[in-house]
Amino acid sequence: MEGVYLTWLISALAIGVLLLPVVKPPWAKITLHGFIDFIRRYWIHIMMVLLIYNAKDFLDEIDRILMANTGLDMTPWIYAIEGDMVLWVQQTFQAAWLTTFLTHFYVVGFMVICYVSIFYFAYFDDRYLADRICLTIFWVYILAIPFYLFFNVRVTGDHIPEMETLAYDLTGEINDWFTRIDPFTNGMPSLHIGFPFAVWLCLVRHDVDGRWLVYRRLVFVYVLLTSFCIIYLGIHWFLDIVGGMVVAAFAVNLSDKFANPVWKVLDERTINARLATVLTNPKKAFTIFGSGLKSTLSRYSKPSSKETGAILAAVILVVAGVITWDLTHQSLPANGVHTPVEIAAADGWLVTLDDRETGALVVVHDLSDLENELQITQPIMDINSNYDVKGDNLLMANESTMWLVNLNQPHLKTLELSVSNPKDVGLISNKFIVLIDSNGLQYFDLKGNPVNGPIIPNGDKLLLFESSGESIALVLESEPSSVQLGLMGAEGLISIPLNVQAPISEDEVLAQAGLFVDIGNASITDIVLDDDYLAATVDVNATSRLVLLDRKSGESFLASDPKYAAQDPYLGKGILMWSTYQTIDPQNASAKYQDREILLLDLARNITEPLTADDLDQWSPMVLENHYVYRQMNEDGTVSVEVQQKEVTLKSYASTTLQIGVILVISLVFINLMQRQYESRKA
Repeated sequence: MEGVYLTWLISALAIGVLLLPVVKPPWAKITLHGFIDFIRRYWIHIMMVLLIYNAKDFLDEIDRILMANTGLDMTPWIYAIEGDMVLWVQQTFQAAWLTTFLTHFYVVGFMVICYVSIFYFAYFDDRYLADRICLTIFWVYILAIPFYLFFNVRVTGDHIPEMETLAYDLTGEINDWFTRIDPFTNGMPSLHIGFPFAVWLCLVRHDVDGRWLVYRRLVFVYVLLTSFCIIYLGIHWFLDIVGGMVVAAFAVNLSDKFANPVWKVLDERTINARLATVLTNPKKAFTIFGSGLKSTLSRYSKPSSKETGAILAAVILVVAGVITWDLTHQSLPANGVHTPVEIAAADGWLVTLDDRETGALVVVHDLSDLENELQITQPIMDINSNYDVKGDNLLMANESTMWLVNLNQPHLKTLELSVSNPKDVGLISNKFIVLIDSNGLQYFDLKGNPVNGPIIPNGDKLLLFESSGESIALVLESEPSSVQLGLMGAEGLISIPLNVQAPISEDEVLAQAGLFVDIGNASITDIVLDDDYLAATVDVNATSRLVLLDRKSGESFLASDPKYAAQDPYLGKGILMWSTYQTIDPQNASAKYQDREILLLDLARNITEPLTADDLDQWSPMVLENHYVYRQMNEDGTVSVEVQQKEVTLKSYASTTLQIGVILVISLVFINLMQRQYESRKA
């Protein structure tokens, strides 16, 4: 997957160097020594650009979590304004050669403009422009962050049904690279326009003698071609382009305003001397620092509009930081759970089989009160015991006894049956009990009376069992890649094969990693179902694919990325959830991709979003009426059961911070406006 990225990066650097004699000032000379010397003279500029580049991954993770926790999606508003304008562009000009060219141009051109631009001005020692363009790129990204976090706009190919994401789907390898680095919700503003347009505006504003005239014209042509490119490839909206231009204009003004104070401190020509003073004469350095601090504090003791503006900006940043932290940490651990072996949840109840020093224990929580355990009567359990919860009923079974307990009367058992080493037990539609043991399937009503249900054919073996309502789904040893569907009260089964075939390009990416797909020997490893759909994870040797079956039409299709291993599917409330690795081979991947994340597919909108995006391992997700539940491996190695509300709820500290912040912002805005009027009158 990194091969295509390295190809793009090397191409961008090569193009940047090849353009050097074309874009240079007329009198400038190119020397080999210049390639080394510019790093010494502009190392802080280079670090600033690299900081922006590396900050993207961190902010994208925050964006993914915010999207999952808040559902902030402004795309419908953009579509209401634009309609299918972008679709017309794509369908009018679509051609295979153009798609290939523009996909590579989209990435390589962006690298050249954003990162090589600084190199040109640094190499030819045009410090005035290097200072301002470096700051401009910094401000473009800073101004875009609030939009990316709180004004999410999806790529056009994700929203308009007929629109194709041509760049993302050019090849399997390219698709994998984009999927890992792009949350597909950072449409507004377009940085593919914002960065180069800001560079062009800087040159128009500051290149007074025309030394960069050739480069200025190249950048303008790039902006025009990129505008068509991002529309054609199914990535951006027209309004994203407008947003990029507006952000660029603000960034140029801010960079010009802050250039002198910023580079007075960070200028490479003087910062080395200041560092030397700190090392050789710390007393003098401390005196200088103290004098500067005293001067700053004296200004804030009698602040002008400049100081109150800085205080206002600091208050807004602190409040925004606290709220963002709270919105990205919405899950709460269930209290009293130490080593969860299994979890189940339904209808407001969370049930955990917890492995404690005194033995395994069934721990029950009301989801509205995660601090307190519900004390229930239960048989002696171990980590291999089975249980299930539906409605207010909790079914538990050890090696010899099966108990049914109503959670509204947790100290009483409503049913007790003798069993013999059950493999699994379950509640069906909160009306029936299924017992799976060496004798096959046995069904009972809640009073313990036998009832009819689907049976296993003679000579066959049950691999998987699942139910929803009174529907039953089985996987048998004789047909490991098919699902058998049946109903309570009837013994017959209908066999439905699942389609796990992915595009050839996806299989080729797996093959390049030494992993080969074997459709002929595919086997289902897990199943879930509801009234409309059935989801299953299917082992195809190279990976485990998640398949979604429409129970009404009988058609099945892949619901997850066919390259990444999908596990623990859960289906309910119109949402399909699962855990997955974000890389083909997690055992040999970097630490960032060795943990599982939770994804959810909104079946009504057909949109997949991440619920988690961090360095912690999460698995076994569940979706309830008002909550998401999953298990998590924490940094200290402990396992917790995390419960997250669907509706965003600010914690008390965040709510208080927001309230105080609003009062402070209103007060500071008023004071700042008054100061500006008085200062203007004096001037």
